[in-house]
Amino acid sequence: MAGDRGHRFAAPVHRALCEPMLLAGAPRAIALVNGTLAAALGVGLRLWVAGLAVWLVGHGLAVWAARSDPQIFDVGRRHVRLPAYPEV
Repeated sequence: MAGDRGHRFAAPVHRALCEPMLLAGAPRAIALVNGTLAAALGVGLRLWVAGLAVWLVGHGLAVWAARSDPQIFDVGRRHVRLPAYPEV
């Protein structure tokens, strides 16, 4: 058959499309929320030590969770949102 060369289609996939967005090892959204809460506690209420402690503990837990699965928070959010058994 004429033109039977096999179809080879290839497209480059950039790393930015495949890898999760991490900010200092934690998922970006969680790191921003954690930093905002710690800053509000530290600056707004003038509890610098408590704000720093909240940030260190929260960010450490987020990094620890993201190290095993970077999308753990997205899966957890979906788990809470969707019902256990879909209605028929």
